Amino acid sequence: MGRKTKIRTAAEAVAFIKDGATIAVNSSSGLCCPDAVLAALGERFGRESHPRNLCMIHPIAAGDMFGTKGIDHLAQHRGMIDTIIGGSYPSGPSSAEPPAIWGLIGANEVAAYNVPSGIMFDILREAAGKRPGVLTKVGLDTFVDPALEGCAMNERARATAIVRRMDFEGEDWLYFPAIKPDIAIIRATTADERGNLTFEEEGAYLGAMELALAAHNCGGKVIAQAKRIAASGSLKPHDVRVPGMLIDYIVEAPEQLQTTATQYDPAISGQLFRPIETFRLGAFDIAKVIARRVATELQSGWAVNIGFGISANVPRIFIEEGRHGDVTWVIEQGAVGGVPLLDFKFGCSSNAEAFVASPHQFTYFQAAGFDASLLSFLQIDREGSVNVSKLAVRPHVTAGVGGFIDITARARKIVFSGYFNAGAKLSVANGRLVIEKEGKVAKIVEKVDQVTFSGPRAVAQGQDITYVTERCVMKLTPNGLVITEIAPGVDLDRDILAQAKIPLAVAKDMKLMAASLFHEDRFGLSLAEAA
Repeated sequence: MGRKTKIRTAAEAVAFIKDGATIAVNSSSGLCCPDAVLAALGERFGRESHPRNLCMIHPIAAGDMFGTKGIDHLAQHRGMIDTIIGGSYPSGPSSAEPPAIWGLIGANEVAAYNVPSGIMFDILREAAGKRPGVLTKVGLDTFVDPALEGCAMNERARATAIVRRMDFEGEDWLYFPAIKPDIAIIRATTADERGNLTFEEEGAYLGAMELALAAHNCGGKVIAQAKRIAASGSLKPHDVRVPGMLIDYIVEAPEQLQTTATQYDPAISGQLFRPIETFRLGAFDIAKVIARRVATELQSGWAVNIGFGISANVPRIFIEEGRHGDVTWVIEQGAVGGVPLLDFKFGCSSNAEAFVASPHQFTYFQAAGFDASLLSFLQIDREGSVNVSKLAVRPHVTAGVGGFIDITARARKIVFSGYFNAGAKLSVANGRLVIEKEGKVAKIVEKVDQVTFSGPRAVAQGQDITYVTERCVMKLTPNGLVITEIAPGVDLDRDILAQAKIPLAVAKDMKLMAASLFHEDRFGLSLAEAA
């Protein structure tokens, strides 16, 4: 008697999902997003008004604002989602209409939580192993900590705690109970008839194996979307990243995008290596000046994490300065080495040396296995704490915490970058910063709106923290923020001290930022050798 086929249409694959199910989705915006399956799930609700009251688990956001709806296939139906626990959420420009999920969160129609992405993967791994939960120091003294917000994004979430602060062997820890998914929805490039999955055209694996294990070991079902289906036994065993024994249903989706607004780019999946000179370099502007100054903080031979924003441009500075390959870039989605990409393709790298599963990458980050991290800020406060996860006026502009807290919890060196305030009109002329019109929104404030990074904890742990803006460079000390450099053309009192909402200390040996940073020609990036 023949083996029962696992191949289903998307509608057939989601037909068995029950009201109240807990569903874990493997995605990072458009990257690896199983959008065809999520669309079918939303369409089923449109026909049947079921399944209702789902608990959605997203270590990283599912979907984007540029054509991959992801979670919005469900969020457009009121009553379909009861709870959502996400490492991040779909985000985009302030001028664009917010994703539907943000409307539900703001209206208190779902209980919404923002949990660091690495902890999310840890929670699912513990569920897969039938262990009680995650004991971690990641998130202490930030909004993740129950002493502050306990990950809750709205009133409904605040009514039900998902994290506890507890004593273990005389030290404070955070405890997250394991979450057992009833369903895991993942995506690959190729599935064979037995459900073995390969990822040859993907830009990452993310947590596909971990989510599949969690659902399978907890008695749930695993749905795998794939671009194509191959005959049983035709896939090379070393290429299989998720074995068919974990897969219950296979959905073919030949039109799936590789990542956000990208049908397919072979350099993202390592099937082609682009010549370095083909990478677009940034125009000379204020952001480039900041990125240049950030680059000078690094050492040759380091492994360096980068985040979204100005920091993402630093690899292009290395290319322009002829220093590509002097550091190894590592990003949370799993790419190691190569050139991290920008804009729609952020979260992917071209010419990567390796792809690491995201849960393993986060273990590397959480324990500070790397040398430095380059990240952005929305606000910095008196104690050096940073908010990067909450913008109350337009919440969809920031994706939430993502892997930021996993990365910064123990990082030995962090360089935050951004503009000193918001709304200023700035330019560079004759090697000097020109402030044509002052900004109206302060970013150096008494208290950040949300603590995504704790300055006091960083000081206590001896972390090396630098803040780079277009006007000045600041260091975090036990006594607070200290200005160590100012830009040429800037008046310390008028352009810096008067524009901050808090007093700022000035180093006795304060110096000018290198004039070469403010000229269009190469500035001559020089790096010390790592010890």
